[in-house]
Amino acid sequence: MYTYLIKMTIKLIAVGKTDQKELQHLIDVYISRLKHYVSFEINIIPDIRHSKNLSESQQKSKEAALILKQITPADIFILLDENGKSYDSVAFSNYLQKQMLSGQKQLVFVIGGPYGFSEEVYQRAHGKISLSKMTFSHQMIRLFMVEQLYRGFSILKNEPYHHR
Repeated sequence: MYTYLIKMTIKLIAVGKTDQKELQHLIDVYISRLKHYVSFEINIIPDIRHSKNLSESQQKSKEAALILKQITPADIFILLDENGKSYDSVAFSNYLQKQMLSGQKQLVFVIGGPYGFSEEVYQRAHGKISLSKMTFSHQMIRLFMVEQLYRGFSILKNEPYHHR
């Protein structure tokens, strides 16, 4: 049921570029499909330079500053985190609809760097979502997330993609 009328932007923030062109192609396919339903953007935060010289904590802190620079106080800010709440696809589509009906202007999902998030980022976030208890590369998570967003909107629109 596609009942919301509120114009919301969904943003995906990810640390580090996707260097596998096959994955990037698939990400681009789902982004183009997703844009038929919602205003969507993906922002890539460059890898931290000289990260080999930094401790895990220092690297997370530098990534946190770059992530938080892209978040406004009005944003709903959700971390993709293995310890977050798990949804099946239908429940996730309902979550998306609830967010769209909330009146907020922007829903932001964030994929952290190789060590996850700093405590400061956890403190500022409105919630955490887990796509799986398994560990995937950060590049794969981008693909999974844009595909699940597309699937969620196709469920809300009652289109057949979810049942293929």
